Amino acid sequence: MSIQNLPLMRAMASKMQYLEQRQGVISQNIANADTPNYQSKDLTKVDFGAVLQGVSGGDKKVNVAPVVLAATDEGHLGSANQMDSTNARKDRLTYEVAPDKNGVILEEQLVKANEIQMDYALMTSLMTKVAGLYRTALGRQ
Repeated sequence: MSIQNLPLMRAMASKMQYLEQRQGVISQNIANADTPNYQSKDLTKVDFGAVLQGVSGGDKKVNVAPVVLAATDEGHLGSANQMDSTNARKDRLTYEVAPDKNGVILEEQLVKANEIQMDYALMTSLMTKVAGLYRTALGRQ
């Protein structure tokens, strides 16, 4: 069995492929910043929870109870289901439109490109760490 066939590594590889495709879309937006009537595009966000549920065996075939955190003090934060996520807000509609009806805002596109770069670096680092842990567990250093 290869390390690439492990569910965690497959999930991280899928995330990296998504980031590569999203970077391509953002690059097209930046390249078409002066094209008349061009509207910026973006990929829909992946529901990583559903991916993890499939990886962890939380599908209908296996009965796995969800993990719930207990709030034993009023100062404790609630679970993700009880709180609004800062990332859950919807993307706003483009409010800036150039006279030629172009809806690409370069600053927003550059921020998205930077977020993608940071996420990709994180996935690369995680994959390296996980591979190192497997090598250590197998006695190969």
